[in-house]
Amino acid sequence: MDDPQRLRYSRHLLLNEFGEDAQERLLASHALVVGAGGLGSPALLYLASSGVGRITVCDGDRVDLTNLQRQIVHRNDAIGRPKAASAASTLAGVNPEIRVEALDERAGPERLAVLARGADVVLDCSDNFATRHALNRACVAARRPLVSGAAIRFDGQVAVFDLRLEDAPCYHCLFAEDAQAPEERCATMGVFAPLVGIIGTFQALEALKLLAGIGESLSGRLLLFDALASRWHEVRLARDPHCRVCGMARAAA
Repeated sequence: MDDPQRLRYSRHLLLNEFGEDAQERLLASHALVVGAGGLGSPALLYLASSGVGRITVCDGDRVDLTNLQRQIVHRNDAIGRPKAASAASTLAGVNPEIRVEALDERAGPERLAVLARGADVVLDCSDNFATRHALNRACVAARRPLVSGAAIRFDGQVAVFDLRLEDAPCYHCLFAEDAQAPEERCATMGVFAPLVGIIGTFQALEALKLLAGIGESLSGRLLLFDALASRWHEVRLARDPHCRVCGMARAAA
């Protein structure tokens, strides 16, 4: 770490629980963020400003005027541009020292498997169950920690699924892929703008702790946030020994 970097990250270096070693780990790390929308926006901004050395952002959508109410990584002049490229441009202005790879694509299961293998941590900032389950499978197979977030209306949730830990559950343990859950989207249900900021920032917090090797992970716990009441609720998660995703992966290991 050179002197300009020590100045840039000086407020991290002042933390007794953090210090130069943790910052060096961030600078050498690679985060994959799937989704550059409401959740991905704050997550990406904090990963970049905190000094994660390499960030891959994957999103196949384009910036729309309706996005600007909550997707703070995008600017008005980015309307019509690919979200991944728009986000990468903003991050370059925040921290030009890091490397940002923009993937303008709707990654399917095989592609996500490749991307997850190349990352140190994966942030699920997507907005649909198909992508969430495909990303979970990719992280289980690659044994990469997955930081999952979701937000709709005034309700948000965040969890960490760290399959490097023997007793850790995966996303499928909590939300079975064949469950008849309704698909809820901001376009039809609405979402309170600061809510996605809170959840996305919390995703960045958990990812940074994992990469830096500090603190206690959220693994094994689900946090639910009610923005109208400003209340958090914690739910303990248990691994499903019969899970068709992580159970099979562990049996094959």
